[in-house]
Amino acid sequence: MNGLCATVVDYPSEGIVFKDLTPVFADGAALKEVVDAIVEKFAGTFDAVAGVEARGFLLAAAAAYATGTGVITIRKAGKLPREVYAQNYSLEYGEATLELHQDDVPAGTRVLILDDVLATGGTLGAAAALLERTGAHVAGIGVVLEIDALPGRANLAVHNVVSLLHV
Repeated sequence: MNGLCATVVDYPSEGIVFKDLTPVFADGAALKEVVDAIVEKFAGTFDAVAGVEARGFLLAAAAAYATGTGVITIRKAGKLPREVYAQNYSLEYGEATLELHQDDVPAGTRVLILDDVLATGGTLGAAAALLERTGAHVAGIGVVLEIDALPGRANLAVHNVVSLLHV
């Protein structure tokens, strides 16, 4: 799986080394390995899986299907048609906003959040904050790849974070 990850220098801006996992997702065996490994780490602890736009959607949908749970989409600003909660956050290269429909997650739901890469933790922290605003419980955060030189894990210290690979 590790050999399938592509590295893109200076994307999306100069000085950023982007880890692209789409080749992993395109390989059926690798995708199955990733989803099975994440689901195993959190077995029995969640009622639904949330994916963060866009690559997190791929992981969340596959994990929800594999476990017979629902999938929740956490979107970039302006993409959802009903009333939303919004959360601003910082990225390595700027600012952004995530949104979640206010009525998508019943209070008390145990939600596993999935995304492809953990870098600074801004995106995943915003996703967790949105879910907590609905009254949901963040059961954990799973990522395929963690960039150890960045403070993502420290910024998510209040959550159970599982990373399959570290660079």
